Amino acid sequence: MVEIKELDAKTWSDALGSGSAFLILGKTTCQACTEWAEELSGWEHTHPEVDVVKIMLDRPGLARFKMAHPWVAEVDMLPMNVLMRDGEVLKQWAGAGLPRLEARLKRVMG
Repeated sequence: MVEIKELDAKTWSDALGSGSAFLILGKTTCQACTEWAEELSGWEHTHPEVDVVKIMLDRPGLARFKMAHPWVAEVDMLPMNVLMRDGEVLKQWAGAGLPRLEARLKRVMG
């Protein structure tokens, strides 16, 4: 089972700045985001070195995150999934689906 840690204005920089992360971008009003988080909660995580985190874009205090990652302004579908290593985006895609996630993790993270 995987635990998804929600990042905020105080935690996003450290969490995404080093190591590997699977970041889910969503909004609190996004039903598809809620369903994806529920599906992920039952997932047997195959890459324990990759932290699973989320950012709710409609929460206050995330201006610095959005300025540091200007590509976020171009996100037009949620949930948006992002594989990152040491603060750099390796792969991003919209939508849910564990088979797609597993395939991308295997291809990108090894």
